[in-house]
Amino acid sequence: MEIQDSRIDSGKAFDWGKTSKEYARYRDIYPEEFYQKIVDRGLCLKGQRVLDLGTGTGVLPRNMYRYGAKWTGTDISPEQVKEAKRLAEESDMKIDFLAVPAEQLDFPGQSFDVITACQCFWYFDHKKVMPKLAELLKADGKLLILYMAWLPYEDEIAGASEELVLKYSPKWSGAGETRHPIWIPDVAYDYFEMEDHEEYDLMVPFTKGSWHGRMRACRGVGASLSDEELAAWDKEHREMLERIAPERFEVLHYAALTVLKKR
Repeated sequence: MEIQDSRIDSGKAFDWGKTSKEYARYRDIYPEEFYQKIVDRGLCLKGQRVLDLGTGTGVLPRNMYRYGAKWTGTDISPEQVKEAKRLAEESDMKIDFLAVPAEQLDFPGQSFDVITACQCFWYFDHKKVMPKLAELLKADGKLLILYMAWLPYEDEIAGASEELVLKYSPKWSGAGETRHPIWIPDVAYDYFEMEDHEEYDLMVPFTKGSWHGRMRACRGVGASLSDEELAAWDKEHREMLERIAPERFEVLHYAALTVLKKR
């Protein structure tokens, strides 16, 4: 499903379905600490019903399934949802996955204790989505927003890879990350109040192959380049990694979370 949004990549079209296979294989990379931060806040645990927005290939619900919550994952991309279902079934996980945009969610009111949005919150039409999320949450329900990004100005390998993405996708708006709290639109505070937020550093392990796959599965590469551009990027990125990267290494990231409580 091709998406165009003037807020993202200056409106350049992208399609997560083009890179769903790579996404499923290479983007399940959050360290254990990332999930422990959620558990420590009493979220996504046994006895809770959780809705994961922009679930992609189901990384969050699959990794937190062990904590006992009942999960539903939704995503705008049918191809992403197909991969999420496959991976969950292979691990004998009972997770419901639906291909539906966040703006078109259709569940009964007060269906969920927690709603999560990991690596996707900025894609939404917040004026439509925020009242809908408040309606879907139970009294005192929580909206958990999560994010993780490499730090290109502090990590050599991340910085070099990002420069190569920009060579092929100069309008890519995912570049230049620095540490900061997650942006929350003003309309959210009509329905929610800030309960908690945290930003912290993480070292994420990769091999040359898995880092190449991670970069290929990003919006500025696999989801948006033509076949010819992707082949050229692929060759150049592999050659670059051979020059600058050991076989195994860690990439400096920062992670952020925000907990909003339903008013």
